[in-house]
Amino acid sequence: MEGSLPVVRVSVKMHQVIYFSMGDDMADPRAKADNRDDENFLTVSDLFIRYPWQGRKGGLEVIGGLDLEVRRGEFLAIIGPSGCGKSSLLRAIGGLQDTTAGSIRVAGMTPDEARRNRLFGMVFQNPVIFEWRTVLKNICLPGEIFRQALPDEKARELAKLVGLEGFEHAYPRELSGGMKSRVAIARSLSYNPELLLMDEPFGSLDEITRERMNYVLLKIWQIQRFTVLFVTHNIMEAVFLADRVAVMGMRPSNIKQIVNIDLPRPRTIECMGEKKFQTYLATLRSAIDCGGAAYE
Repeated sequence: MEGSLPVVRVSVKMHQVIYFSMGDDMADPRAKADNRDDENFLTVSDLFIRYPWQGRKGGLEVIGGLDLEVRRGEFLAIIGPSGCGKSSLLRAIGGLQDTTAGSIRVAGMTPDEARRNRLFGMVFQNPVIFEWRTVLKNICLPGEIFRQALPDEKARELAKLVGLEGFEHAYPRELSGGMKSRVAIARSLSYNPELLLMDEPFGSLDEITRERMNYVLLKIWQIQRFTVLFVTHNIMEAVFLADRVAVMGMRPSNIKQIVNIDLPRPRTIECMGEKKFQTYLATLRSAIDCGGAAYE
C-alpha cells in the first residue's frame, strides 16, 4: 500500500524479538524529533496494561496508573517483584505491547512514531543473533532492513567498542554467552538510537561475566550518553549502573519509589564495598519487600 511503513518482525522465542521499522525516508531520524523536552525525554502518564485471563472477568491488570518521567541521557534502572510488569512496561514503551489506557511519549512522539524514526534500540533477555551470520553481519542487520547499509568501518568500530575486536568474522557457535550479549548491544547501537531499552540483558550470564558486561555497558554509555531504561532483578546491578532506580510494586503495579543513586562516576568495583552503596541496597530491598512503600 502506498505510504505504508513495512515492518520486519522476527520471533524466535518468547521475549526474543527483533523489531525494526523502516521509515518513509532514510534521513537522520533525529531531524524529525522536533518536540523534545530535554528534561523529560520519556514521559509515561497514567498507564494501564491489562491481559486477557482465563476465568477472570475483565482480565488481569498488570499495570495500573503508572507515571514515569525520564530525563535525556539518564540511566534509569527498574526493579520490582517478579510478575509486576517490568517487561510489559518496557515493551509498551517500545511499541511492542498494547496498552489499556494512558499515554507514552518519547521525545514528544508515540512509541510507534518513535520506532518509525528509529529513536530507540532494544536488547532483550536473551541475545537474538543469527547462527548463520558472523559478528559483523549480525551488527549490520538493521542497516540491511532499513535499506541503509552500515559501512564496514562503522561495524568494525562497534565491534571494537563492545570488546569484540578480532572476532568480527566469528559465528555465534564460536562465542561465549557474554560475547553474544556484546553482539546484541553493538547491533542495537548500529543506527545511533537515543533511547536503549534493556530487558534483563545479562540475566542469563554467570556473575563474573555479568560484572564485565556491566563495565562494558557503562563504558559505552559514558561515551555516547544515550538514555537507558534497564530492567533487572539484581539490586546490586541496578545501584552500580543507574543514576536513579525506580521500584515497581505488586500488581496492578505502578512506580512506588524512585531512589537517586548519588555515587561518583566512573564507578568501580571498589564502590560496591562502600557504606553508601550498601545503604542503597538495603533501602531498595526494603522497598521491594514491602511492595514498594516509601522509605526515607
